[in-house]
Amino acid sequence: MSANDLLLEVKHLKKFFPVHKGILKRVVAHVKAVDDLDLYIKEGETLGLVGESGCGKTTTGRTILSLIKPTSGEILFQSRKLAMGNEPYRVVDIARASPKMLKTLRMEMQIIFQDPYSSLNPRKTVADIVGEPMRVHRTATGSEREDRVRELLGAVGLRPDHMRRYPHEFSGGQRQRIGIARALALDPHLVVADEPVSALDVSIQAQVINLLEDLQERYQLNYLFIAHDLSVVKHISSRVAVMYLGKIAELAVTEELFSNPRHPYTEALMSAIPIPDPDYKTERITLKGDVPSPVNPPSGCTFHPRCNYAKDICKNEVPEYRDIDEEHFVTCHFADTLNLKSI
Repeated sequence: MSANDLLLEVKHLKKFFPVHKGILKRVVAHVKAVDDLDLYIKEGETLGLVGESGCGKTTTGRTILSLIKPTSGEILFQSRKLAMGNEPYRVVDIARASPKMLKTLRMEMQIIFQDPYSSLNPRKTVADIVGEPMRVHRTATGSEREDRVRELLGAVGLRPDHMRRYPHEFSGGQRQRIGIARALALDPHLVVADEPVSALDVSIQAQVINLLEDLQERYQLNYLFIAHDLSVVKHISSRVAVMYLGKIAELAVTEELFSNPRHPYTEALMSAIPIPDPDYKTERITLKGDVPSPVNPPSGCTFHPRCNYAKDICKNEVPEYRDIDEEHFVTCHFADTLNLKSI
């Protein structure tokens, strides 16, 4: 793959949160929220990031945007705004960018938050909420900003007269549309969608997913789409990364992942997807025990205490994150020999 194809490349990303104890607040341990994670996003695609609650998906997204500073690792982003001379872009390590560079990068990277109720300021009108990024970065003023807000509201399916209303006057789905409009205010190139439909009714979820796809084509967007629902991710993603306890368990093109899973955790997640066919019989795979604590993860493969295929090597040796097929990466000792069920 050419470097020109990569919009974002994350290498060996780690984010550990210290655990303090006692009056002196001594650091006694670390919560390993993200532990040696590698992924990349190509131009013109949506990368889905899935996993159960607490696996580190949201921390990954916020660390990539530098809303949370990483403990270590590289976050390489192709910035158009920071390019010099005739360069089409400049590769910037977000993890080491200066505050001045970060402010410029904010125009190219935005986030859609999970909760449409707490992510909007109840004291501000929709015009203020959507127009605030333009005010902060001084990209538009006065009537020009109002015209841009009207354009964005129309793009997300809201009316121009909604500009003068407050967030409490809208439904959850409408609030999320306002959040999407705010994320698009500065014409970003990368949008991190942090479970943007998990708080919405199922009927509204489909509308928002279709809206995101339409906006991607209209504004040439690239998404990191974070979710815990594999059926939603399958619909919108070009490739899917499955995350478990701070690490990538498997990453592949969507069709390949769903037709040929190579990690036992991916197989278990797929068995939980409801199939809308009363005649279709599926065997639900129930994982043993609970998710281990990220403060004290298991030795070897972190999934081995819950894995139905685990052997002695899984308890003692950390599996390599390797490419077993074209753009199909997996972290499992037995990925080449397991015959896992697909859907």
